[in-house]
Amino acid sequence: MNEISWSDFEKVELRVGKIIRAEVFAEARKPAYKLQIDFGEEIGVRKSSAQITEHYTPDELIGRFVVGVVNFPKKQIGPFMSECLTTGFYDSENTVVLCTPDKPVPLGAKLS
Repeated sequence: MNEISWSDFEKVELRVGKIIRAEVFAEARKPAYKLQIDFGEEIGVRKSSAQITEHYTPDELIGRFVVGVVNFPKKQIGPFMSECLTTGFYDSENTVVLCTPDKPVPLGAKLS
């Protein structure tokens, strides 16, 4: 594991957002969803591709709070432009479980 400084950590904008739209990303090489996530007034709505199809359906995702990295550069994924990284953890089956706050927090709140 590489150590980083506190100032390095402060550069990463990990923010809370709410999924407002989720649909199957049919063109993706690996099973994924296309998400629209509302990060509040300051950041707005961002799009993300997420390989979370093993644990979630699109309908289950609507309204769910997630943690996303909002200051990475945009990334072209096939025909889709991803504007943020939706975070999660690999489980014992090597599938992704979303990283979510366990209590309500304001949209756009920064991880600290």
